[in-house]
Amino acid sequence: MRLRQAVIAANELEPVAAQLRERLGLAEPFADPGVEYFGLRNAVFALAGTFLEVVSPLRAGTAAGRQLQRRGGDCGYMLMFQLDDLPAARERAREEGISEVFEVHLTDIDEVHLHPGDMRGAIVSLSAPRPPDAWRWGGPDWERRAAGARVAGATVAIADPRATERRWSSVLGADPACAHVTFLHDDDEAGVVEIAIAGAGTREPFEIGSVRFVFVTDQSEEKPDE
Repeated sequence: MRLRQAVIAANELEPVAAQLRERLGLAEPFADPGVEYFGLRNAVFALAGTFLEVVSPLRAGTAAGRQLQRRGGDCGYMLMFQLDDLPAARERAREEGISEVFEVHLTDIDEVHLHPGDMRGAIVSLSAPRPPDAWRWGGPDWERRAAGARVAGATVAIADPRATERRWSSVLGADPACAHVTFLHDDDEAGVVEIAIAGAGTREPFEIGSVRFVFVTDQSEEKPDE
């Protein structure tokens, strides 16, 4: 189980995408025409083998638009996990009484989205790409556009972090901490409030789209003990 993509919802797509490009040194994003199905447009940035997406509503009545209204502006929106055994995870979700709000079966990926009201904190996507290193949502030739840094974790602010962590663990089949996803107490249930970036060196945190970006040490950069 790994965190493959983090998603921010924004009222205005271009300013948030531009800030991410400038502050993180990202290449041109991919605009996926398929997200119009959800009433959205998007920008997907490749960071090594992980992805950072910004979505913005095209019309009223979208899930992202409702989230923007609830949060009073731009906010964290979705976390997308890659799993080895998607059917088993779906069965665990059903046993927990968690609804699926979307499913897709394509030649190179199977995926479901779980109801945020059931999961708490965010829409949770469960994905099984084929082959495992592939990622359709990154667009054609995403490897060529990939930055050296990667999405390395996230923090979810929620009223009952322990119960939410247990629920996510049950569905994912592993402690979310294995993917460096942590939970903190917030009576306002602010959702995804922080995204960790590894491989970009030591930098001061900053905020874009009401999400705090923090920079962590990439283990691959650490020198072995002499």
